[in-house]
This record gives sequence, structure tokens and C-alpha cells, in this order.
Amino acid sequence: MKVIINGALGKMGIEITKLVCEGYYNTSLAAMVDIHAQPGDNAYTSLDDFRGEADVIIDFSHHSAVSTLLPYAINHGIPVVIATTGHTEEEKALMQSAARIIPIFHSANMSLGVATLTSLVKTAAKLFPDADIEIVETHHTNKLDAPSGTALMLANAIREVRPDSYINCGRSGMGKRDKNEIGISALRLANVVGEHEVIIATGTQTLTLKHQAHSRSLFAEGAVAAADFIKSRTPGFYTISDMVSM
Repeated sequence: MKVIINGALGKMGIEITKLVCEGYYNTSLAAMVDIHAQPGDNAYTSLDDFRGEADVIIDFSHHSAVSTLLPYAINHGIPVVIATTGHTEEEKALMQSAARIIPIFHSANMSLGVATLTSLVKTAAKLFPDADIEIVETHHTNKLDAPSGTALMLANAIREVRPDSYINCGRSGMGKRDKNEIGISALRLANVVGEHEVIIATGTQTLTLKHQAHSRSLFAEGAVAAADFIKSRTPGFYTISDMVSM
């Protein structure tokens, strides 16, 4: 499986490049692409500069990249794994539109552990329909978006079983907690890779579900596994839930 890595010189791009060059999931490197590439980086600054063949693209660049990434992938018939977060509604629409033509895989978090956490959280939210639910996410100080895409993914999973609920990010000011809100608090501390904690309290008991990422390697492993999953799929929009349910 020949892989184009978009955003190859970023922290996650470097991790994925290592795995691909080691042949993880029988992969090989088709090209490294990064808009910040300099002479000597062995990377293209644009996908359009690459003239070879590839089986899949893994994108760990920036959410705005979908506007150029997806037309390229469609023109060349290449499935795409999108691992960026913070997409605008317009960018989300671009992904859904592209998924009618090529396979698109998107997850706010490429961790299989987080996929398991999401499933457990949905189950708990359904079992305790009147419980208060709060999400606390912690990341490194250089993370740009808050709350994290993973925290929003967890909250939206809860909303699937609690359709009347809504998300409240960064509570402040005067006022009681609404019974239908899902609170999200974002912490930014030093070099924390990523932590997500979901607290479910009924008044008589509290259930805490938590995932901690100790190394960025786990996200790289998940992204390459997603590439292997999607490379031979029919056009459509796929998530990590589709992968773990196979």
C-alpha cells in the first residue's frame, strides 16, 4: 500500500512517516507533502507536484487543507484518511460531497481506545438517562482548537442517545446547570498528549470513564490502520466506529 502523507513534517506526520517507512501494515512511502517544506526536506510543498502513484492519502496537516486535498484525491481516485480537527461547516460539507465519489475516512481521534471509550459512554448515557454528564479534556499548550475534536465527538455520541441534550463549552457566569446540557471543559497544560474524561453523576453514584494517550504513536498507528481499512472500500464516509465494528 503506497501512502501519501500530507502534513508530513508536523509532529504527527513525522510519526506516521516512521511507521510507513518501517512497513507497518505493509505500507510504503509514496510521497511526503508539507506546505512548509524546505529544500533538503525530501518533501513536496503541494500535492500537485507529485507525479507518482498512490493507494491512499493520510492527512494530518490542517483542517483548511481539505479544500485542495479533496479535489486532488477525487481527480486521482485516491481514498483519503482525514485526521485533522476543527473543520468549518463548509469543510464538513466538502468531505460529505467527496464521499459520494471516493472513500473518505474521518475521525477526530485515531485511537482505538477512544473508539472504545465512545461506545462505553453511549451505553452509560443510555443506562442513566437523568445523570449529569461532564467532559474534561486536556492537551498540550500548542493545540489550536478548543474544545478538542475528540471531546466534541464524545458529546455528539451522547446526543445520539439523548436527542434533547445540547453542548455547553466552557461554562461561565451566573446560572444553574441545565439538566439537558453536556458540559465540556478544556485544559491546556505543558506537553500533555491527550486526556479525555467523561464524568456521569446520578446523585447516588458517579461513573468516570477516562482515556489517556501516552504517546503520539498510538494516533499514527490508528491512522495507518484506517488507511488499510479504507483502501479497498467503495465510496462513502467512514469513521473509526465503522472500523472497530468490522
